[in-house]
Formats: sequence, structure tokens, C-alpha cells
Amino acid sequence: MQSKEMILAEWATNAGFYSVQPGRAWRSVEDTTLDPVIAGRKQRAFPSATRTEDYYNEGSLMWLEADMLIRQATNNAKSLDDFAHAFFGGREGDWGQSTYDFDDVVAALNAVHPYDWAKFLRDRMQAPGRPAPTAGIEAAGYRLVWRDAPNVYDRDRMAQAKNADLTHSLGLVIDKDGVAGSILWDGPAFKADILNGTKILAVDGVSYSRERIETAIRAATDGKTPVRLLVERGGRYRNVEIAYHAGLRWPHLEKAGTGPDAFDALLAPKRAL
Repeated sequence: MQSKEMILAEWATNAGFYSVQPGRAWRSVEDTTLDPVIAGRKQRAFPSATRTEDYYNEGSLMWLEADMLIRQATNNAKSLDDFAHAFFGGREGDWGQSTYDFDDVVAALNAVHPYDWAKFLRDRMQAPGRPAPTAGIEAAGYRLVWRDAPNVYDRDRMAQAKNADLTHSLGLVIDKDGVAGSILWDGPAFKADILNGTKILAVDGVSYSRERIETAIRAATDGKTPVRLLVERGGRYRNVEIAYHAGLRWPHLEKAGTGPDAFDALLAPKRAL
């Protein structure tokens, strides 16, 4: 069970990542369902370029959009709950397998609200090169914004892992030991030849800490000061200057208007159907 604030923060984190993920240009969400077979869940050099099991989190954002579409079209008389009840229920006490295919999903959605659900699903799941999946967020009256402090989901995630997720600033994540990973393809760290496994030893000549690197990123917003690092990889040491000046950035969801909050209805306690 999570609070509304935490749920919106997690959606912000996912939508924010998909807004910069290079792998979206060539690989569909549907194709990522094969990732456990293709990649064997092993580490890879640039997961942002190859994508991973995005069908989970992007699927959540897609179904959010479907829910908002149904609610708006039926004046809140129906929602994705009606689809879930019809599609996953219907055989009380039967614990056996019930197979389905694409057309069954489309038919169940059309029974709730007639729409071109086949195109909806194909566009969002089977087509590469899609924009960030923020349509459901926007339909709910929110927008994706960027702030210089983490949302609660990122804050707690970093606290638990003792790492620094700087994906949207330097384009990397630094673990508790100062080792860089999750390098964003074509991001600032990538362009400075920082690879997974590079250890950040110092920031501006002083031993690395999350606080020091965040301070350096803030200082670089003057437009001329680089983020200066001493790094080591494979026994080789070098000084690196990253020309990044846009400051600390983490994704958040912000209410765009003053009307009723659509997320309140979505996240309200559910009655038994």
C-alpha cells in the first residue's frame, strides 16, 4: 500500500526516464517482453540504449491513459476497473488457466467503452519511436516537470540504495562506493568517456561524496564552470571535466489546473464489484 504522493512520484520517475531513453527510437515496448530471454537479466553496458523490461512500468502508464480515456468518455460512469472485473473475473471459484489473445483484450475493452482499442494498443506497445508515455498523466490534469530536489520515490529509493541517481543531470547513477553505472547513452557522462565501472574518486580535488557532486553540479549552472572529477577505471586514473550546466534535475508531477483531481477518483478505495 502506497500513498498518493508516492504513486505519483513513481509515475513521474518512470515518465521522466522514458522522456530521455534513447532505446525508444528503435525498440518497441512489446519487444522488451523478450528481454529476459535475450539478455538473461545480465548487466549490459548501456541499458538506456537497449531498453530492459519496460513493459512493466510503461505498461502502467499506458493503462493509466486507457483509464483516463474511459472515465472522460463515460463521465466517470466507467473505468479500467470495469475492464479488469470483466477480463480477469467472470468464473468465480475457477482457478484453472484461461488463455487469451490480442483480440480478446480489445473485445473486453470495447465492451466497456467502444473505441479503436486495437490501434491504441498497437501504437503504444508495438511501435518504436513513440514519444514519452505522458498522455494519461496529462489527461488526469497533471504535467511532468523538473525540479532540483528528488521526488519522494527517488528520495527514498536513493536512501535505501545509498546511491545518487543523477540520470537527468550528469546522465549516470553513482553507487554507495562511488562507482558509476546506468550511463545514459549520449548523456554528459557518456560524452566524457565515463563507462559503467568507472570509480569517481574526487570532485574538485576533494574525495567524492554525493553532497560534493551535487554542490559541483549547482556551481556549474553559472554556464562556464565544468564538473571536475578524478576517476579511475582498470587501474588508470584521469581528470575529467564535464561541460554540463543545467543543474540538478529530478522529475515530478504537477497539477496543471484548478479543476477536480482525476487521480483522487482513480486512487479512491474500491468497493466490491
